[in-house]
Amino acid sequence: MHDGEALGILSRFYDPASRAYAMLKAHGELVAGKALTAAAVVGNLNPDLDFIRSAALLHDVGIFLTRSPGLDCHGTEPYVRHGVLGRELLDRLGLPRHALVCERHVGAGISSAEVRRFGLPLPARDMLPVTVEEQLVCYADKFFSKNGEGAAREKSVDEVVAGLRAHGEEQVARFLGWARLFGDVPG
Repeated sequence: MHDGEALGILSRFYDPASRAYAMLKAHGELVAGKALTAAAVVGNLNPDLDFIRSAALLHDVGIFLTRSPGLDCHGTEPYVRHGVLGRELLDRLGLPRHALVCERHVGAGISSAEVRRFGLPLPARDMLPVTVEEQLVCYADKFFSKNGEGAAREKSVDEVVAGLRAHGEEQVARFLGWARLFGDVPG
């Protein structure tokens, strides 16, 4: 899938003239850039670069269904559900690999134990990145906040860790494992 196709999918759900669309496109491009840089470090794993790029552009497609007015999203669902909602949208479009990236990119992935422990409004199943492509998009996503206020600053590994720590040490451990694998932390 090329960029035009991925952006065409976004435009099915977002007005291309909206702030939400512009923010999603900019965020997706930042995530894609970081993911592709990290993919070069693990070239021996043969990551699918075209898939990574399109998945990065689509990973947050479900946010319009959430109650996130700061992101120009006026749905009714809690933000933590944007991954499972995005999965449903992309599954219906016949994009199962992209759909799994949507579901598995929230946090550093979410285990069924974490769903139960934190009482999250999510299905009680593991939603952890499995493939190297899923891991790369999830990892890269943690470095960029969506704020709709123009160019995003890339967070440091320490800043990402500090943000994840509030959600449990499992989140931190998964992220730091990727940081070592993808070359951002000596390992």
